[in-house]
Amino acid sequence: MTEDAENCLPIHFRLAEVADCARVVALVNSAFSIIETFFVGTRTNDQQLAEDMRKGHVLVAENGCGQLLGSVYAEVRGAAGYLGMLAVDPAHQRAHIGSRIVAAAEEHLRRQGCETAELVVLNLRPELPPIYRKFGYVESGVIENYPTPPLKAGIECHGIGMRKRL
Repeated sequence: MTEDAENCLPIHFRLAEVADCARVVALVNSAFSIIETFFVGTRTNDQQLAEDMRKGHVLVAENGCGQLLGSVYAEVRGAAGYLGMLAVDPAHQRAHIGSRIVAAAEEHLRRQGCETAELVVLNLRPELPPIYRKFGYVESGVIENYPTPPLKAGIECHGIGMRKRL
Protein backbone atom coordinates (compact mmCIF):
# COMPACT_ATOMS: atom_id res chain seq x y z
CA MET A 1 0.00 0.00 0.00
CA THR A 2 1.37 3.39 -0.91
CA GLU A 3 1.82 6.18 1.59
CA ASP A 4 -1.02 8.12 -0.09
CA ALA A 5 -3.35 5.13 0.31
CA GLU A 6 -2.41 4.84 3.99
CA ASN A 7 -3.37 8.50 4.48
CA CYS A 8 -6.87 7.65 3.21
CA LEU A 9 -7.66 5.04 5.85
CA PRO A 10 -9.94 3.87 7.41
CA ILE A 11 -12.24 1.95 5.10
CA HIS A 12 -15.95 2.47 5.58
CA PHE A 13 -19.01 0.76 4.12
CA ARG A 14 -22.24 2.31 2.89
CA LEU A 15 -25.14 1.65 0.55
CA ALA A 16 -24.49 2.85 -2.97
CA GLU A 17 -26.66 5.58 -4.41
CA VAL A 18 -27.74 6.16 -8.00
CA ALA A 19 -24.93 8.72 -8.31
CA ASP A 20 -22.43 5.88 -7.65
CA CYS A 21 -23.58 3.70 -10.56
CA ALA A 22 -20.93 4.65 -13.10
CA ARG A 23 -18.13 4.13 -10.57
CA VAL A 24 -19.55 0.78 -9.42
CA VAL A 25 -19.95 -0.46 -13.01
CA ALA A 26 -16.35 0.54 -13.78
CA LEU A 27 -15.09 -1.17 -10.61
CA VAL A 28 -16.99 -4.41 -11.24
CA ASN A 29 -15.95 -4.64 -14.87
CA SER A 30 -12.33 -3.88 -13.98
CA ALA A 31 -12.28 -6.50 -11.22
CA PHE A 32 -13.79 -9.23 -13.39
CA SER A 33 -12.21 -8.46 -16.78
CA ILE A 34 -8.90 -10.18 -16.08
CA ILE A 35 -10.43 -13.35 -14.62
CA GLU A 36 -13.76 -13.89 -16.33
CA THR A 37 -12.55 -14.00 -19.92
CA PHE A 38 -15.28 -16.49 -20.82
CA PHE A 39 -17.94 -13.76 -21.18
CA VAL A 40 -18.68 -11.79 -24.33
CA GLY A 41 -18.48 -8.14 -23.36
CA THR A 42 -18.49 -6.81 -19.83
CA ARG A 43 -19.72 -8.30 -16.56
CA THR A 44 -22.33 -5.60 -15.95
CA ASN A 45 -23.59 -2.30 -17.31
CA ASP A 46 -25.55 0.75 -16.15
CA GLN A 47 -28.92 -0.80 -17.02
CA GLN A 48 -28.23 -4.09 -15.20
CA LEU A 49 -26.89 -2.32 -12.11
CA ALA A 50 -29.90 0.02 -12.01
CA GLU A 51 -32.18 -3.03 -12.19
CA ASP A 52 -30.24 -4.71 -9.38
CA MET A 53 -30.51 -1.57 -7.24
CA ARG A 54 -34.30 -1.59 -7.67
CA LYS A 55 -34.46 -5.14 -6.25
CA GLY A 56 -31.73 -4.91 -3.60
CA HIS A 57 -28.76 -2.88 -2.44
CA VAL A 58 -25.17 -2.47 -3.49
CA LEU A 59 -22.80 -2.01 -0.59
CA VAL A 60 -19.58 -0.19 -1.35
CA ALA A 61 -16.29 0.04 0.50
CA GLU A 62 -14.51 3.38 0.32
CA ASN A 63 -11.38 4.74 1.88
CA GLY A 64 -11.29 8.09 3.66
CA CYS A 65 -10.44 9.86 0.40
CA GLY A 66 -13.63 8.61 -1.27
CA GLN A 67 -11.89 6.04 -3.47
CA LEU A 68 -14.14 3.08 -4.26
CA LEU A 69 -12.32 -0.09 -3.19
CA GLY A 70 -15.01 -2.73 -3.59
CA SER A 71 -18.68 -3.55 -3.82
CA VAL A 72 -21.19 -6.36 -3.37
CA TYR A 73 -24.84 -6.80 -4.26
CA ALA A 74 -27.21 -7.78 -1.41
CA GLU A 75 -30.87 -8.70 -1.81
CA VAL A 76 -33.38 -9.82 0.81
CA ARG A 77 -35.39 -12.82 -0.35
CA GLY A 78 -37.54 -13.65 2.65
CA ALA A 79 -35.57 -15.29 5.45
CA ALA A 80 -32.66 -15.74 3.06
CA GLY A 81 -30.44 -13.01 1.75
CA TYR A 82 -28.57 -13.21 -1.53
CA LEU A 83 -25.07 -11.88 -2.16
CA GLY A 84 -23.65 -11.44 -5.63
CA MET A 85 -21.14 -9.70 -7.81
CA LEU A 86 -18.49 -9.23 -5.13
CA ALA A 87 -15.79 -7.04 -6.67
CA VAL A 88 -12.58 -5.52 -5.35
CA ASP A 89 -10.52 -2.93 -7.20
CA PRO A 90 -7.62 -4.88 -8.77
CA ALA A 91 -5.11 -2.49 -7.17
CA HIS A 92 -6.45 -3.46 -3.71
CA GLN A 93 -7.01 -7.19 -4.11
CA ARG A 94 -5.39 -9.49 -1.56
CA ALA A 95 -5.74 -6.82 1.14
CA HIS A 96 -8.71 -8.59 2.85
CA ILE A 97 -11.16 -6.02 1.51
CA GLY A 98 -13.36 -8.74 -0.01
CA SER A 99 -13.80 -10.53 3.31
CA ARG A 100 -14.65 -7.22 4.99
CA ILE A 101 -17.24 -6.38 2.34
CA VAL A 102 -18.82 -9.83 2.71
CA ALA A 103 -18.96 -9.38 6.50
CA ALA A 104 -20.59 -5.95 6.08
CA ALA A 105 -23.13 -7.36 3.61
CA GLU A 106 -23.93 -10.26 5.94
CA GLU A 107 -24.52 -7.79 8.77
CA HIS A 108 -26.77 -5.76 6.46
CA LEU A 109 -28.79 -8.91 5.69
CA ARG A 110 -28.98 -9.80 9.40
CA ARG A 111 -30.40 -6.36 10.18
CA GLN A 112 -33.02 -6.98 7.47
CA GLY A 113 -34.13 -10.18 9.27
CA CYS A 114 -32.33 -12.73 7.11
CA GLU A 115 -31.39 -16.01 8.77
CA THR A 116 -29.14 -17.25 5.97
CA ALA A 117 -27.03 -15.80 3.19
CA GLU A 118 -26.86 -17.46 -0.19
CA LEU A 119 -24.63 -16.91 -3.19
CA VAL A 120 -23.84 -18.55 -6.47
CA VAL A 121 -20.42 -19.08 -8.03
CA LEU A 122 -19.85 -20.30 -11.55
CA ASN A 123 -18.20 -23.67 -12.07
CA LEU A 124 -15.79 -21.84 -14.41
CA ARG A 125 -14.31 -20.18 -11.27
CA PRO A 126 -13.07 -23.24 -9.29
CA GLU A 127 -10.98 -21.01 -7.00
CA LEU A 128 -14.11 -19.44 -5.47
CA PRO A 129 -15.77 -22.25 -3.44
CA PRO A 130 -12.69 -22.71 -1.21
CA ILE A 131 -12.58 -18.96 -0.57
CA TYR A 132 -16.24 -18.83 0.40
CA ARG A 133 -15.82 -21.96 2.55
CA LYS A 134 -13.29 -19.94 4.58
CA PHE A 135 -16.10 -17.40 5.15
CA GLY A 136 -18.36 -20.20 6.45
CA TYR A 137 -20.34 -21.00 3.29
CA VAL A 138 -21.12 -24.57 2.23
CA GLU A 139 -22.22 -25.88 -1.15
CA SER A 140 -25.98 -26.29 -1.40
CA GLY A 141 -26.38 -27.62 -4.95
CA VAL A 142 -25.89 -27.20 -8.66
CA ILE A 143 -27.96 -24.59 -10.48
CA GLU A 144 -28.41 -25.50 -14.13
CA ASN A 145 -29.13 -22.68 -16.58
CA TYR A 146 -27.95 -20.04 -14.11
CA PRO A 147 -28.34 -16.66 -15.84
CA THR A 148 -25.03 -15.09 -16.87
CA PRO A 149 -23.86 -12.47 -19.32
CA PRO A 150 -23.44 -14.03 -22.78
CA LEU A 151 -20.74 -16.72 -22.89
CA LYS A 152 -18.17 -17.08 -25.65
CA ALA A 153 -18.87 -19.77 -28.24
CA GLY A 154 -18.39 -23.31 -27.02
CA ILE A 155 -18.34 -22.43 -23.31
CA GLU A 156 -20.97 -23.89 -21.02
CA CYS A 157 -21.38 -23.30 -17.33
CA HIS A 158 -23.62 -23.81 -14.36
CA GLY A 159 -23.94 -22.23 -10.96
CA ILE A 160 -22.87 -23.70 -7.64
CA GLY A 161 -25.12 -22.56 -4.83
CA MET A 162 -23.52 -21.84 -1.46
CA ARG A 163 -25.23 -20.99 1.84
CA LYS A 164 -24.31 -19.77 5.30
CA ARG A 165 -26.39 -19.50 8.43
CA LEU A 166 -26.28 -15.95 9.73
